Amino acid sequence: MQIIIPMAGKGKRMRPHTLTTAKPLIPVAGKPIVQRLVEDITKVCGQKVNEIAFVIGLDFGADVEQNLIKVAESQGAKGSIYYQDKALGTAHAIMCAKDAIKGKTVVAFADTLFKADFVMDTEQEGVIWVQKIDDPSQFGVVKLDAKGSITDFVEKPVNFVSDLAIIGIYYFKDGDYLKSELQFLLDNNVTEKGEFQLTNALENMKTKGTRFMPGQVTEWLDCGNKNATVYTNQRVLEFDNGKSHLKGKNIKNSNSIIIEPCFIGDNVELNNSVIGPHASIGANSKINKSIISNSIIQNDVKIDQASVSNSMLGIGSEVKGKTLDLSISDYTQVIV
Repeated sequence: MQIIIPMAGKGKRMRPHTLTTAKPLIPVAGKPIVQRLVEDITKVCGQKVNEIAFVIGLDFGADVEQNLIKVAESQGAKGSIYYQDKALGTAHAIMCAKDAIKGKTVVAFADTLFKADFVMDTEQEGVIWVQKIDDPSQFGVVKLDAKGSITDFVEKPVNFVSDLAIIGIYYFKDGDYLKSELQFLLDNNVTEKGEFQLTNALENMKTKGTRFMPGQVTEWLDCGNKNATVYTNQRVLEFDNGKSHLKGKNIKNSNSIIIEPCFIGDNVELNNSVIGPHASIGANSKINKSIISNSIIQNDVKIDQASVSNSMLGIGSEVKGKTLDLSISDYTQVIV
């Protein structure tokens, strides 16, 4: 099994955090988004993953590349790095890792997490992962026939055609066939609004007889902007509640209350504070006389005499003051 993870996007909706950290490496409940995605896909695949290929931007840097290789190796897979230098669409992004597209292949875009209770049937020709949603007008959706096969892919339907939204994870039994269809788009300049799109290749494959089945997840969690990511952190903490990895080493707690579920990283200092529920506190952070709830606090943060909720605080930031709803990047100071 091969896994391809396109993640070269700049994550503009997550600024200012993505000015210093690649969006898929932002932590949710103590783990980078992309690590959680890889772990969840590996479980659902139900078979050995040989290689995980990450498609990143040229400017992500050596530290990011090393972290991604470690993520792959943690799943017993080879990690490989490929680059996308221009944002030319989903099909183009996947083809940047064309050497890794072979045999059974999963493509997963790294701004989404999910909860699923199925093991994927890898003998199917293709599986498109979907989630039933109330308002499908802002998403690509699929239509099914009476046998449950996918008959149509519809992008952002104006009129209702289906409530099964495509969540951005795809399985192909024959990666080489997928690669040939993507190459056809590139060679013949088949674009939508100037970009090469995976959905065009899916349509071509379906027309030629490929049978795609839906893989319906029980919950789809978006990490596209601050509020969505904070909510995803909340849900993941609820999924993981009680697991040992949620508490780090050398935590110093002086007269503080922790309301579960929470993640507390290594070497965190808590003094006369209330932490939680749904708070993730990164390593080496210091919280003094404060209330922190429903927030993602990254490493090396200092919070003093503040009430912080529904917030994301970047690495090394400092906050002192009153009740706040914040989204601040690394090494920022807020004193009110």
